[in-house]
Formats: sequence, structure tokens, C-alpha cells
Amino acid sequence: MIENNTTDQKGIKRRVMDIPELRSVDVNTGFECLMLGLRDFREAPKYGLFFGGVYALSGWLLVWLLFVVSMPYFAYPAALGFAFVAPFVATGIYEVSRRLEKDQPLSWGAILGTVWRQQDRDMGWMALVTGFAFFIWVNYAAIVYLLFFGLRELQLENFISSLTTTKGLYFLLLGNFVGAVLAAIVFSVGVISFPLLLDREIDFVTAMTTSVKAVAMNPISMFMWAVIIALFMLVSIISVFITLPVILPVIGHASWHMYRKVVVSASQEEAPSL
Repeated sequence: MIENNTTDQKGIKRRVMDIPELRSVDVNTGFECLMLGLRDFREAPKYGLFFGGVYALSGWLLVWLLFVVSMPYFAYPAALGFAFVAPFVATGIYEVSRRLEKDQPLSWGAILGTVWRQQDRDMGWMALVTGFAFFIWVNYAAIVYLLFFGLRELQLENFISSLTTTKGLYFLLLGNFVGAVLAAIVFSVGVISFPLLLDREIDFVTAMTTSVKAVAMNPISMFMWAVIIALFMLVSIISVFITLPVILPVIGHASWHMYRKVVVSASQEEAPSL
């Protein structure tokens, strides 16, 4: 692997690498990673519950604010878009799996310290990318609502009943279709890039490129993994985020193992061929 050393504006030396070597994985890999993620969660539940709890509280706060400003009909699209930032929130969970993998000690100082240090790395840029996707989605949802219902402020019960009409069904179809497309894009650029940025000193553009290439190399396996994640996130939305403190860490740990299965480790890349 070719690497170039660059120095950023803060004087921090970074290692900018070419796209890491990738593996092909079979369609059952997602289920295997899910079991590994459940194992990691059971080994260190307090860390997963903490990060999952913070994420759930943020979701409840978002929904509460929508009701406060008399916009409860945006709760559903906001909850869907809220999932876009989940990979960034799971940074601490990746670190737990990384330490378990290397038999390194776990402590709040080590885990939170790693999360805090990401501000000096390119993880922040990836957070900006997913945050921007969330912003785009919420604005799109607002535009679609205005196109179908105008400036009328509907009560929640009236809005729900209107969804059973022909206009309401077209509204749901258009909104969910575009949401699915945007979610697919966010998944493609983020499924590998977040754990990769935590694991290696690499720029976020290379990380996103690696993630997209990994998805293109394993389209069926990654599609199945995306479906698994989507189903779990749907359960969390239906439960009004009550299940999120468990779902987020399990999926976060599993995402780390998916990264490990798809991306060849740095030591294996650098090992001389015989």
C-alpha cells in the first residue's frame, strides 16, 4: 500500500493511504456479524447502553420539539433521517469492539478519550457528510409536505386520516422512495468508512471511496446487511426509540465486524508475499 504523509492546519501528521485491500464476502456475512455484535454487547453492555441511551434521548428530544412547534407530522421523516447519523454516534461502540478484539482493557477514560480525539481526525468530516444528508432529507420532507398539503397546519389525527386517501398514498410513495434512495447513498459511503476512520489514520474521502467500492464489490451481501439494519431501525422507530439503547450497540458492534471481514487488516496488507 502506498502512503503519503501530510500535515494538517493543526500541525497533526496524518497518514493518507490508497484504498485498502478489500475482500468479497458471502450473503450470510451480515447474520454472522450480527451474532458477533450481540456477543460484544453481552461482554461490555454498559458502554453500549450508554451510547444507545444518549442516541435514544436525542431522538426523544427531537420528536418532543416537533410537537412543541406544532409539527408532529414531521416526526416520522425526522425519525427516519435521524438514523443517518447513527454510524457517527456508534464511534465509541466501534472502539469497544476494537479493544475486545485486541484483548485491550476497557475503561470509560479509554473509550470516551478515543471518541474525543476524533475531533482532530477526519471522523468529523464524515459526521458533517451524514449531518448534511439529514438536513437534506428533512428539507425534502418539508417540500413534499407543502406540495401535497400546502401551508395548512394539520392536526395529527387529520394528517393520519389523510394518508388513507389517494393523495396521501402518493405522498407516502414519493417520500419513502426518495428517502430510500438517500438512505442507500448514506449507507454506501458510511458502512465501512466510519470504522475505517476510527481504525486507521486515513482521510475521509479515501474512507468514503473505500466504502463505496466495498458495496460495489459485494452488492448482494451489502444489500442484505442494509436490510438487516433497516429492519432493526424500523423496530426502534415503531417502539418510539425504547429499543434503541440495545439496537444501536448491537448494530454498532456488528458494523465493526463487517468492516473487519471486508477490509484486509493493515498488517496483512503490508506483509511481504512469499
